[in-house]
Amino acid sequence: MNYIEERPWGTFEILLEESTYKVKRITVFPRKRLSLQSHRQRNEHWVIAEGKVKVVNNDDGKLYHVGDHIFIPRGNKHRIENIGNEKAVFIEVQLGEYLGEDDIIRYEDDYQRV
Repeated sequence: MNYIEERPWGTFEILLEESTYKVKRITVFPRKRLSLQSHRQRNEHWVIAEGKVKVVNNDDGKLYHVGDHIFIPRGNKHRIENIGNEKAVFIEVQLGEYLGEDDIIRYEDDYQRV
């Protein structure tokens, strides 16, 4: 499959997609972050593969390093930020009955997307 999409903060590549799960490799450019968002219909598991990041998961903000795992339950407001000077990479596994990109509710976005 290996579909790559560019975003203002980096890229994501779909590595595998089935009816109830999707696996992505997400690259976040230095000093960039994704929007503060939530999902109605999916849970996510993130594993940090490269770099050092700050993750907000509801009211909890922590630093994570290579090998760390973060669970994002559906409904949690979350964001990931590359706090380093090199790219950060994480593997995201989405689980749910619907995995479309339109299942994103944005609360804050550095790039004025809705």
